[in-house]
Amino acid sequence: MDYKDYYTILGVAKSASQADIKKAYRSLAKKYHPDKNKGDKAAEDKFKDVSEAYEVLGDPEKRKQYDQLGANWKQYQQAGGQQRQYSGQPGGGFQGFGGDPSDMFGGSGFSDFFQQFFSGGGGFSGQSGRTRASKGQDYEADMEITLQEAYTGTSRLLNLDNQQLRITTKPGVEDGQVLRIKGKGAPSRSGGASGDLYIKVAVARHPNFERKGDDLYTNLQVSLYTALLGGDAQVITLSGQLKLRIPEGTQNGKTLRLRGKGMPLYGKPDQHGDLYVKIEVMLPVKLSTEEKDLVKKLQELQKAKADSSY
Repeated sequence: MDYKDYYTILGVAKSASQADIKKAYRSLAKKYHPDKNKGDKAAEDKFKDVSEAYEVLGDPEKRKQYDQLGANWKQYQQAGGQQRQYSGQPGGGFQGFGGDPSDMFGGSGFSDFFQQFFSGGGGFSGQSGRTRASKGQDYEADMEITLQEAYTGTSRLLNLDNQQLRITTKPGVEDGQVLRIKGKGAPSRSGGASGDLYIKVAVARHPNFERKGDDLYTNLQVSLYTALLGGDAQVITLSGQLKLRIPEGTQNGKTLRLRGKGMPLYGKPDQHGDLYVKIEVMLPVKLSTEEKDLVKKLQELQKAKADSSY
């Protein structure tokens, strides 16, 4: 029986963080999942290897014990693999292991290597003969929604293992946010709890709004006359149309803030971010002779006013 290098199986370095190990596992599990590779024996075997590797490396305590074994696997084999655990001390060799091995490494259902060393299948057989049931594998799925749906909250039907699940999002959900549905993953192979379902939410781009955290940004076109003299303009928000007061002498590119008209805070639907409205002043085109004369007159008045201020 050969030593199994779980780090190589997951494609990570031995110095990888727990977060990196989890990320690598999720990526490979998604790639080789049986639902996506029906009838592909090679993919099925790869999925089992990946799951087994994460069963050990995904748990800091199991990983520590596995790292202690390391290159001393051959020494363990030569010792007969009988109820012994590498001590991890220089020159320490092997020391006796008393107790239930499942307390150290959890469930079974994997390779001979795993069974012998980690689950007591002929190797670390515990005194009580008990085996702790391991949790089933987690599932992952993607869910795309619109910005309007992110604002109000929405739901989708997901087909999973021949059953329909309704996935509901709260108002304020963000792009890339991951939702956890407990117990909707794969069933355990050893009688334990089912895995969980992780839904990654993708919020589609909106043609009129840009989201930054809980704030929204949009542009509003107003006429030159409204910008010069002031007045009311209609601005569209995700909660409906509002009247916005444009101050007299508003410059092109000026940003006005509407408090509380941004996105709802996730889990706090009564609280909202702000809406920032950037003013775009629209110049009149195809002026008549009379209009041009009036503009020239305005220009002269403005120049005279500026000269008198010096």
